[in-house]
Amino acid sequence: MTTLGIIGAGHIGSQVARAAIANGYDVVISNSRGPETLSSLVADLGPQARAATAAEAGAAGDVVVVTVPLHALSQVPVEPLAGKIVLDTNNYYFERDGRIDALDKGETTTSQMLQEHLPTSKVVKAFNHIVSDDITTDGTPAGTENRRALATSSDFEDAAAWVTEFYDQVGFDTVNVGPLSESWRVERDRPAYVVRQNAQELTANLARANRLP
Repeated sequence: MTTLGIIGAGHIGSQVARAAIANGYDVVISNSRGPETLSSLVADLGPQARAATAAEAGAAGDVVVVTVPLHALSQVPVEPLAGKIVLDTNNYYFERDGRIDALDKGETTTSQMLQEHLPTSKVVKAFNHIVSDDITTDGTPAGTENRRALATSSDFEDAAAWVTEFYDQVGFDTVNVGPLSESWRVERDRPAYVVRQNAQELTANLARANRLP
């Protein structure tokens, strides 16, 4: 039984938890306020879920999802995630995170920032360009005509392969963007961001993306 550690219990984190549990995963989930504040969510998720601190969720997960605001990346525990595949759902919202010069200039990506913070982990982009509720409502079986597709990106082939399999389990096709340096193509304000698209349409939208406004 694979355990998914989830650091961040907001809209995306809670929906990824639901999708994972529906497909047989155990979930250990955390937030910034402490496990005691997650009792209602855990009760809703059921017996395959438990609440923990961020460090505990990171240690418990065979694979870990980091879904915290960009300005909180420095608070993500490093050592418990060492050697693990880490899914990054983040986007840069300057209204929330403050201006980050390297992102504004196109010199890095949000996922590269997380990879730098977690140098011994295998960061892979996932679930950043879908409205949270769609994670558990828009998936369809493999082979469905016009099946929705989501993008992934990583510097590690095994991490991208894991996300590809997980996407398929929860109902989505995958388009691999390539290394993290290309993950900007699926970030906020690009053509692929939070629109429903099949694999062919997503591939075209990724190709149309501009690095800077």
